[in-house]
Amino acid sequence: MKEFSDDRLLKTCLLQIEEQLGWGSSDAWHNEVFSDLSEAIHVSTSILLSPTTLKRVWGKVSYGSSPSINTLNTLAQFAGYDNWLDFKNRRPPLRQKRIVDKRVVRRGILLAVATIVAMGVISQLSMVDIGSAIGPPANPDQIGFSSYPIAQGLPNSVLFDLDLKGIDSDSIYIQQYWDETKTIKLRRGQKQATGIYYYPGYFRAKLLVDGHIVKEHNLFIRSGGWLATVDYRPVPKYIPGDRLGDGPLRLPDETLLEIAGLEQPHYSGFHLVDDLRRVSADRFSLEVAVQNSYREKWAVCQTIKVLVLGTKGAVIVPFSIPGCVSDLGLMVNEVSLSGKEHDLSALGADFSSPRRIRLALQDRRLRIYLDGQFVFSVDYAEPLGELAGLRIRFLGAGEVHSLDLFDAEGAPVFEDGLNPLPGYSSSRGSGLETTD
Repeated sequence: MKEFSDDRLLKTCLLQIEEQLGWGSSDAWHNEVFSDLSEAIHVSTSILLSPTTLKRVWGKVSYGSSPSINTLNTLAQFAGYDNWLDFKNRRPPLRQKRIVDKRVVRRGILLAVATIVAMGVISQLSMVDIGSAIGPPANPDQIGFSSYPIAQGLPNSVLFDLDLKGIDSDSIYIQQYWDETKTIKLRRGQKQATGIYYYPGYFRAKLLVDGHIVKEHNLFIRSGGWLATVDYRPVPKYIPGDRLGDGPLRLPDETLLEIAGLEQPHYSGFHLVDDLRRVSADRFSLEVAVQNSYREKWAVCQTIKVLVLGTKGAVIVPFSIPGCVSDLGLMVNEVSLSGKEHDLSALGADFSSPRRIRLALQDRRLRIYLDGQFVFSVDYAEPLGELAGLRIRFLGAGEVHSLDLFDAEGAPVFEDGLNPLPGYSSSRGSGLETTD
């Protein structure tokens, strides 16, 4: 990133954000971390900063110009200030800035040492990253790394079976996914370990030795049919499918009263993460009828997010009342569109009564329809993979009146408006699937 007059202040702000998050040093962050940070900032400030923008600000991607004032204001707000000017006037004491400078100096020293070592040896290894430069510490074919659930449902505890044959190291970890709190330290010769997952989804578990990925496999944690959550952190509240009504999916009355009494903004949602992967996430259509149940106080914008989970990526399509579209952020894999910088007014509507949303994906293009009318489209490049699940999220609470899913040939995947057809959910309720 190009230097600008407030560069040292920006580094101080970024360090403060890292300390608040507690996700460990940004030196170890990778793509998934910045995707979750983008979502966290959006929830906290209602402003979308794309993962690419965040990687540029953190110096992970080269950047030819200074960050915009919108980016600076948003980062300052996320750090607990009114805006960038407020941060400049009330910034932490100089001692914290010196911490940033020491980090930079320390990196410079390490880089110099690495350069000297590299000049003194002959290496045919690719210098893509530290892990690949080190090389595998043992023969991966001799190492065992698999997993299965201890119990069904959520939270879901997962048992990892290990065979660490040939590994002579004190730095052995299981990385459940990017979050450092979900990283499990192992000892040499350990045979088993356990971890916990709080949401259904499609994850990639990795066995790390000296920072190098030795083994990895997919974890498909299912919802076991429809599941609702109130998204408290770090542990959500779960409402099983048998309590969501016989008609439309809706939260129980006592949960709606609970949400109405909350003082801070919270999302709730309905999840279906199940055996839908026969459907290409790049070629399907989804029709869903949704309505807001609670739209008072902090939920006045009636924000709704329709999420499509693929095995290689995700789609997030947001809606709100017209007056709040500036706070929306649409994402299709690597493409992020902020309502601060793009016209997303087509995604504005009153959802106090049921509205029908249709998403159609084909030829790497997402087309969005509202009540049968085409309203928006966006192209993307990176494939989404196979369909792994769906989420409908509401700021506050809402109802799902119907949901119809069709594959690339137009064949229905759902029946009765909300239920997968037999054959598309043959393993429902198993909780988790492991694939190599």
